[in-house]
Amino acid sequence: MQKLRIRYAKRGRLRFTSHRDVARTFERALRRAGVPMAYSQGFNPHPKVSWIGASPTGVASEAEYVEIQVVEPVDPRALRTALDAALPPGLDVLETVEAGPGALADRIEASRWRIELPGVTPDELRTAVAALLAAESVQVERLTKDGRREIDVRPAVVSAEVVADSTAAGGTDTAAPTAVSGAGQDAGSAADHGAPPEVGHVQPDDSAGLPRSCGILVTVVRQTTPAVRPDDVLSALRVVADLVPPVPAKATRMAQGRLDDDGRLVDPFARERAAASAPAVGEQEPGEDVVGGPVA
Repeated sequence: MQKLRIRYAKRGRLRFTSHRDVARTFERALRRAGVPMAYSQGFNPHPKVSWIGASPTGVASEAEYVEIQVVEPVDPRALRTALDAALPPGLDVLETVEAGPGALADRIEASRWRIELPGVTPDELRTAVAALLAAESVQVERLTKDGRREIDVRPAVVSAEVVADSTAAGGTDTAAPTAVSGAGQDAGSAADHGAPPEVGHVQPDDSAGLPRSCGILVTVVRQTTPAVRPDDVLSALRVVADLVPPVPAKATRMAQGRLDDDGRLVDPFARERAAASAPAVGEQEPGEDVVGGPVA
């Protein structure tokens, strides 16, 4: 069987779709696209689809990952085109590669989040972020199906920076952000939010209409157990600085990957891209990509 790995985006109103509904939609799209899926054995066979760290309901994303298995060889580019056409607008296939060795889950240990807080000025947000990074522990409460549970948010926060220009946080502007960082600062700039969507896909929801008093937080959060979500980070800001946005914040996952020694996110598909474009004998081997740019 052949394994293929897919990076897709969850945009617009579809950010309010639950992961279960997204999974069902993908399975229907795979059937519509005529993908020769491999199925599990038993009385109730299911297509072999593995989801990696799905984003919470209500959160947009430019970096969701899923792996599928097929029983016949499939061209990754053809799969991307066919599957993207079969999915509804808002679920957009950005990249498809043939899986290399190792588990995809082992290449993902942190996420970069972009959180817009309308009604909160950058200065207010900067003060709150500084208080969060200065704390050794920040306990917040989360309501779960088993009742209320306390989690410590601070160990999961690798870095955080307040972006003064809304366009810079979207990954399309090179304006330097105003940064406040903690240990393990993400060395990538606020413009480095993952590989750009391929031609034919829309960019993340435009923030051009944001009010001038909108603070934007870009933070790298380690995937822990239990997982620390964007709303947990906002709860932590409320605990340390009494920061309460007057309207709901909007969070978007811009990238996922493994953290290197400098605290930067390494692109999960870097190995597959390198293998697909392997140089001829005598040419220099490509380096491993950091999300948003190559390693110097």
